[in-house]
Amino acid sequence: MRILVLADIHANWPALSSIRESFDACLFIGDLVEYGAEPIPCIDWIRKNAKYAIKGNHDHSVSQRVHASEGRGLRRLASVTREHHLQILSPSHLKYLSRLPVTQTFKLDGIRFHLVHATPRDPMDEYLSDQSEPWRARLAGIEADIVCVGHTHLQFHLDLGEWQLLNPGSVGQPRDGDFRAAYAIIENGRIELKRVKYDIDATLLGLKNAGIPQDAIDLAEVVLRTGGRPLM
Repeated sequence: MRILVLADIHANWPALSSIRESFDACLFIGDLVEYGAEPIPCIDWIRKNAKYAIKGNHDHSVSQRVHASEGRGLRRLASVTREHHLQILSPSHLKYLSRLPVTQTFKLDGIRFHLVHATPRDPMDEYLSDQSEPWRARLAGIEADIVCVGHTHLQFHLDLGEWQLLNPGSVGQPRDGDFRAAYAIIENGRIELKRVKYDIDATLLGLKNAGIPQDAIDLAEVVLRTGGRPLM
């Protein structure tokens, strides 16, 4: 079985549509919305293609209409795109986001999977990078062969002995210095980290056409073209 693993799409349809892998099952590790301008085709694609999908912190914020403070940097970008999303998403889209589970545990192709957007200790908000020992502590008691996480927008795979830990990276807004859309393929139990180029200009044009303020578009351009968090 060929399993496609995606996370942190963030309403970046040009990035998601650039991934043209064949797959038997798709797993989604949260954050369909915010930062980008095209949440509708992204939600529709995941709703149609993902066998298992979970909720990210941005999915929660949009579906629950959490007030977004203006802030600076990425908070500013999240705020203005959240306002846009709430104007264009249908009740059906919002219901889909709200009903996504926070975690999922299941067996697929004989492999036990556990999906969580951030960490088992704090499923929505804790940031933890590719350090083995902190992850061992977080995974204690998790009965799974492969644990899939997202949230940090950093692509990595750790062999922790009892568990394989996979962060497929961000499809829509990588922050590991590589601007290409990130994802992973699991085939016959083997994990492969993958990247693909996409049309960043199309993503930025989508923000402009959506009426996103220019300062937020400028910020998004820095992040998207450098593959990293802006120094703001």
